Amino acid sequence: MKLAVITFPGSNCDRDMAVALERASGVAPVRVWHGDSELPANLDFIALPGGFSYGDYLRSGAMAANSPIMRAVIAEAKRGVPVLGVCNGFQILTESGLLPGALMRNARQTFICRTVPLEVVETGSLFTAGYTAGQTIHIPVAHHDGNYFADEQTLDRLEGDGRVAFRYLANANGSQRNIAGILNASGNVLGMMPHPERAVDPAHGGTDGLALFKAALERLATA
Repeated sequence: MKLAVITFPGSNCDRDMAVALERASGVAPVRVWHGDSELPANLDFIALPGGFSYGDYLRSGAMAANSPIMRAVIAEAKRGVPVLGVCNGFQILTESGLLPGALMRNARQTFICRTVPLEVVETGSLFTAGYTAGQTIHIPVAHHDGNYFADEQTLDRLEGDGRVAFRYLANANGSQRNIAGILNASGNVLGMMPHPERAVDPAHGGTDGLALFKAALERLATA
């Protein structure tokens, strides 16, 4: 199995993501720099980590979405390779067009950093297959621009197509319909603001994020 973590200028969760992937799979991921124009061949999984790429100038994720490596990430996603974007990674996925909508400034204009309860909504994707529908999990958040916005038609489509993966049970950032994470139409791209990679070890205070990585990587290993 070949896994990759993309690092952008300002990423600060790339090591955490790499550790979580290795803990779940036993395989150390390849670390890829944003300025590279190509990804390693035959990747099975790509992760875009959290952080503040390019200092969040213009809009969070907007500059990173135009990094050379993103052309390759988009091509791999369209080919069906699973792509996980967490926090800033979610912002990059929306800015690059791989996911609909946008992440705006939190409703109260403050940075939020705490563990929050989430409802697992959709369990049919490889990312969420390790949970049960309606399950409550506790995952840390750490963001200033996590307020998910999309027009009503897009929101209705996400709901109707089973593409809302996670929902906040206590919405502190103003996200429409309490959305915390969404899937693309094919189910191989997940963007979420909470940080599952910060909940994979008992020392983190909880391990509810580990099931996400294990479910995805175990399914890939047996595919």
